[in-house]
Amino acid sequence: MQIRALTEADRAAAEAFLADHADSSMFLRSNIRSNGFEDTGRPYSATYFAAFEGARIAAIASHSWNGMVIVQTPVHAEALACALVQHTGREVTGFSGPRDHVARAREALRLANMRAQLDADEDLYGLSLDRLREPPTAAVTCRGALPRDRDQLLAWRFAYDIETLSGQDTEASRKRATQFLDAQLNAGRGWVALADEQLVSFSGFNAALPDIVQLGGIYTPPELRGRGYAKHAVASQLSAARKAGATRAVLFTKNPSAVRCYEALGFCRTGEFSLVLFQ
Repeated sequence: MQIRALTEADRAAAEAFLADHADSSMFLRSNIRSNGFEDTGRPYSATYFAAFEGARIAAIASHSWNGMVIVQTPVHAEALACALVQHTGREVTGFSGPRDHVARAREALRLANMRAQLDADEDLYGLSLDRLREPPTAAVTCRGALPRDRDQLLAWRFAYDIETLSGQDTEASRKRATQFLDAQLNAGRGWVALADEQLVSFSGFNAALPDIVQLGGIYTPPELRGRGYAKHAVASQLSAARKAGATRAVLFTKNPSAVRCYEALGFCRTGEFSLVLFQ
C-alpha cells in the first residue's frame, strides 16, 4: 500500500473510484470537478491524498481550504488521514463522509473526544430520478432562485445554520453562511417555491454533477411548515435536474419531518453519513 498526494494525472482513476461510491462521495467529486487537485486556499479547493493498492486507488481523503477533512476510505482510513493532515499542517475543523470512515479517521487523529459544535450521524438517502414521485398540483409555483431573492434567502440560510447545524449567530458563522448560499446561487443550484407571489421555501444542491445531485440547505420558515411547500420546491428542482440529464439524487438527514417529505418523493435509505463540525 502506498499513500501519496493526487495530481491531475490521477484524475481518471480518482473519478472512477469515487463513482463506485457515488452516493457518499458527492463533496469529493464535486470539488474535484470544480477546482481540480491544486490546493490554492480558495473556497472549495483542497489537498487530496489517496491510498493505492498496486495501481488501484483504494481510498481517498481531502483536507479542504476551510479545515474540513472529507473521507471516502473503505480501507486505510487511519493511515490516510494522518498522512494527509501531517502534510497540510492545517487545522482540522470537522469531518464528513460515511459514518465508519469518519469514526476511524477521527480516532487516528486523536480527535474522537474533542468537543464538537455538531456531531451528527445521519441517514443517507438516494433516489433514481426516473422514480421521482411529484406531489399533486397545488397553488404553488417553483423556479430557480434569482438575484432579487438573495436577501430573503440569506436570512433563511442564517436561520438554517442555527437550527440544523447547532450554529451560533456570530460574524464567522454569518460569513460561512453567506459564502455557502452565494456559491449555490452563483452556480444556479438554488430553487424556490412561491405562494401568492411570496417566497415560502428554498431547495438547493450543495453538490452537483452531470449524473447525480445532492440536496442540501432545504428550508421553510417555521410559520409556513406543514403545507407541503418544501416538497414542491424539492420535486420541482429534481425534475429540472432530470431534464438536464441527471439520473440520481442523494441527501443525508435525521430530521423526522424531512424524512417523511423525502420518502413521499421516493427517496430510500441507503446508508449512514457523518457530519462533524468543531467550530
